[in-house]
Amino acid sequence: MKNNHTLIIGGGIVGATLALKLVQNKMPVTLVDARPARDESAWQAVLGKRDARVYALSLASINLLTEVGAWQHITASKRKADYSQMQVWQLNGMGELLFGDSHDQSAAPEILGSMVEPAVIEHALWQRLHKADVSDYLTVIAGHKVVNMDWLGAQQGYRVTLDDGTAIDARLLVGADGRGSFVRQQAGIGLDTLDYNQTAICCAIQTEKPHQATARQAMLPTGTLALLPLADITDDDKANPQHWQSIVWTLPPNQALALIEEDDRFIADKLAAASHYELGAIKQIESIASFPLAAQQAKNYVADNLVLIGDAAHGVHPLAGQGLNLGMLDVKVLCEQLMHDFTRSGGTLWGSNQTLRHYERSRRPHNSLMMHSFSALNWLFAGSLAQVRPVQQIRNEAMYRVGKIKPLMRLFAKQASGI
Repeated sequence: MKNNHTLIIGGGIVGATLALKLVQNKMPVTLVDARPARDESAWQAVLGKRDARVYALSLASINLLTEVGAWQHITASKRKADYSQMQVWQLNGMGELLFGDSHDQSAAPEILGSMVEPAVIEHALWQRLHKADVSDYLTVIAGHKVVNMDWLGAQQGYRVTLDDGTAIDARLLVGADGRGSFVRQQAGIGLDTLDYNQTAICCAIQTEKPHQATARQAMLPTGTLALLPLADITDDDKANPQHWQSIVWTLPPNQALALIEEDDRFIADKLAAASHYELGAIKQIESIASFPLAAQQAKNYVADNLVLIGDAAHGVHPLAGQGLNLGMLDVKVLCEQLMHDFTRSGGTLWGSNQTLRHYERSRRPHNSLMMHSFSALNWLFAGSLAQVRPVQQIRNEAMYRVGKIKPLMRLFAKQASGI
């Protein structure tokens, strides 16, 4: 088993999930995370605050987290907000798209996914990583960065050196270390990038009206405005539930930077007006931040004895909330391909070029399609030609017609679920 060793660089959600999936198959894994280790009291201090950021987990991602034993911790924490409907509309248009069936009031609504704060998912994975049932196959190294990578040949793989001088040999090296991936850079893998020339404002808001388990997205001339349900965390929240939401508001950079300098009340009022008071006035606003928007994709996902997953491989526009879900699908496909070839070879083939190329052929075209689709949607509603009358008419008619075709709407919802 020693020759089948896997080294994962990056202990975020995607990297930790892959580690747990491989360990479930009794494959030895070392997981290196540059962030310092937290004990339970440190985790509780982080979780005691509401995070404005939220991940829109698809059913496929929820299933994967359930398989590795993390979703059970998230459910027990009650720090998730399931949603059973998605509403997409344009303020100046004639149509809207509504995913999910709310007509049968006698039946419990089927969820389309769940909104969960990043730290909640990371804490659940941390709890699983430190359970006794995974310790025989898993080594976790926290608080240390990779400073050097040497390829020793196809049979040996990589020797990785950490900032404390520790050297680790691995047949397979996995880069799960985010958009600025050190692993990707050291492997000499280039990037295709697309700067949207947009800035997103992120915050948490308490609205006058409840969100009713609905994820909303308004397509505005300046960019998208997403209102995503947040879990109720305080006693006051639970007494008056479904009023907290995460906001991602996309604007031209000059508008966003000017707005972020204003006081909280001014921003809240502008935000409510931008949504045409879909959920009434905004009573509270917290954790206001901003970040520039860009898409990127690695020119290759694999090299000899090396593979990229998650944000190290790709980053997409946040308008559909699919970034993490794409990374979780990377985990599923990579693990299945690794185990398939390992079993087929009688336990001799691990992380071979053939295996990794199969993964790349499966994931890169799909992720490319998603990235360019999100870019096209963004251009269609907020690009320089988006306000030209013929483009508006075509867009309005398309949304109206698509919204009337129920089988097509169900297909879209199924694609969004990832299953």
